[in-house]
Amino acid sequence: MQLLFLGTGAGMPSKQRNTTSTVLKLLEERGSFWMFDCGEATQHQILHTTLKPRKLEKLFITHLHGDHIYGLPGLLGSRSFLGGLEPLTIYGPTGLKNWIEVTLSVSKTHVKYPLTIIEIEEGVVFEDEEFIVEAKLLEHVVPCFGYTVKQKALAPELYIEKTDALGVPRGPLLKQLKEGHDVLLPDGKVVKSEEVTGAPKEGFKVTILGDTKYCDNSIWLSENADIVVHEGTFDIETAELARLYGHSTIVDAAEVCEKANAKHLIVNHISARFMPSDLNKMLCQVEKYSFPIYIAEDFTEYSWINGTLIPLK
Repeated sequence: MQLLFLGTGAGMPSKQRNTTSTVLKLLEERGSFWMFDCGEATQHQILHTTLKPRKLEKLFITHLHGDHIYGLPGLLGSRSFLGGLEPLTIYGPTGLKNWIEVTLSVSKTHVKYPLTIIEIEEGVVFEDEEFIVEAKLLEHVVPCFGYTVKQKALAPELYIEKTDALGVPRGPLLKQLKEGHDVLLPDGKVVKSEEVTGAPKEGFKVTILGDTKYCDNSIWLSENADIVVHEGTFDIETAELARLYGHSTIVDAAEVCEKANAKHLIVNHISARFMPSDLNKMLCQVEKYSFPIYIAEDFTEYSWINGTLIPLK
């Protein structure tokens, strides 16, 4: 799993940062990627990556402010123009379906792939055998959701040297053992799954929050998360503006993670008032916290490898 930030700015694009869009790359897990928010010119940002729009499987919208949705019509149209026929499901607040349908209709944009738009409420918004996605309302000036993505427990490791020693033939029986089933060999011997497998491995948990003030639901969504992506539009010195406009400071984001016992924090949605030279100052404001804290920049990518978050750029 990787996290790729296509846009990390707040409100409007700047020379340093595009508007908000975060990609959860699940290419190894399911051969696709998921996107969280789609600010203006997100498809332009994609052109500078290896992402293929037809591989976009799910798109989660946190709220209906323009810097989080204005890139949708262009991306949806281009995905069709490029010949993508794979289904796409979009999740988001009430009003999203009407906005997309009216925009596509008025602009005469016809998508050739199956497009499903689901207006969500709090709770589980998606679940299959691999993943579960839950949503909670945050505290912004309009209805805004945060999402947590949990990968379900992975199949235990199968110890081939043990199965070989017990005479288990290569083939379907190995699959049954890996899935937790005992098997009967041709000679009548029973091989128990627990004898030849390790313990199931925990999947990852990633929490991606929309615009919000410090709130309890942010903590709930972030509880024991491996990675939390939290907005940090402001810093300590501009904290009053954060409260006024329903946003967080970088310290608010760190407090959420500390109370939630989260392992890593990535801060995004940075106000254009902050120049690149200001980022170290912002990080100094949260240096007391014991977990790693990063400020994402456009095209920064992080890889989750064996329980460790590794910045790739």
